[in-house]
Amino acid sequence: MVETISAADLRDRIEAGTLDVLFDTRAPDDYEDWRISEAENVEYSGSDDELVGEFDPSEYETDDEVVITCATGRSAGKFAAYLEEVEGFDNVAYVDGGMEDWSLVYDVVPIATKRDDLEILQLQRRAKGCLGYLIGSKRTGKAALVDVTRATAAFERAAANRGYEIARVFDTHIHADHISAGRDLADKYGVPYHLGEPANTRDPQFEFDGLEPNETVMVGDIAIKAVHTPGHTTGMNSYLVEDEALLTGDTLFVESIGRTELQFAGEDAKSGARVQYETLQHKIATMPDHVKILPGHFSLTDDGEYIDVEPGMPMFSTVGDIWAKNEIVSLDEDEFVEHMFENLPSKPPNYEKVIKTNLGVYEPEDEDERNELELGPNRCAATEDSAVADD
Repeated sequence: MVETISAADLRDRIEAGTLDVLFDTRAPDDYEDWRISEAENVEYSGSDDELVGEFDPSEYETDDEVVITCATGRSAGKFAAYLEEVEGFDNVAYVDGGMEDWSLVYDVVPIATKRDDLEILQLQRRAKGCLGYLIGSKRTGKAALVDVTRATAAFERAAANRGYEIARVFDTHIHADHISAGRDLADKYGVPYHLGEPANTRDPQFEFDGLEPNETVMVGDIAIKAVHTPGHTTGMNSYLVEDEALLTGDTLFVESIGRTELQFAGEDAKSGARVQYETLQHKIATMPDHVKILPGHFSLTDDGEYIDVEPGMPMFSTVGDIWAKNEIVSLDEDEFVEHMFENLPSKPPNYEKVIKTNLGVYEPEDEDERNELELGPNRCAATEDSAVADD
């Protein structure tokens, strides 16, 4: 009998190496745009219940452990039944919710801290490359959540599993690649929702608790300082946690830096790049070398390969390591500005409508549209490849 599994189950099977075959039954164009790296494409129509692409069952063993995914689970379920009933496969499962649910799978990873009272958890959205955070004060049981996506349950579970009360919710900026649920979660718990005060330059159509540059707020006994880091956007804000870690949003990544032309256009994009250079060199580079850089994203290719990171492992660098190894931040200003436009990847899918949604200007009509707007990798870095020099 065909087994139905969750997207999280698929993650666990990939991690355990128990899969023999992973099929993706979406149309080839959708598969090429974004996929799981282990997946093979076999197009199958869930509506017509028929094989569209080429498939030779003799290339596989009928006792192979086979898992099938698609966009939402429909065609994967049909193809799973076909493999079992027609081709005689006896160990077949399909992913309920398909790639839509795969895009919401999270890993929760602790980040080491020096202060005993401080706990930082990194929430890794492995299919899209989004990173969110829980910042907890162990003594007081208070926690803040940063860059919360629509997968709010993952953030709430992370807090509940460790006995934290959610006290504040932060966003680093108006996101272009995913829909923020920060405001919704803050409203649910009746707690402040923070952006940097400079986010008002984007004219958001909602109220928020704006933090002025260098303003500090407390989460239990933990100090969180707002650091205005414009460049990726005019309102981009980073958060310095107890002088140990800087949550940089889309300003600075482990393997690259944030692009600037999603908000800025034409020649303004070069002005934005100069602002980004100023931020990197005169705000972040001047911090102590030991400060951990905790970014808002990591990079992965359209075919699901991760760039300089491993899901389930901590994703961070330090100020010292980045300025020793990142080839972009070592450029002078004019070289930096030109480099920002030489190797840009394609823009995030649907980014203009995602921005409007996060500004409160546009409201997606239903969950299906929200899912559609977010499909695909984040593409927020200024380079397709890693900018970190090999040792």
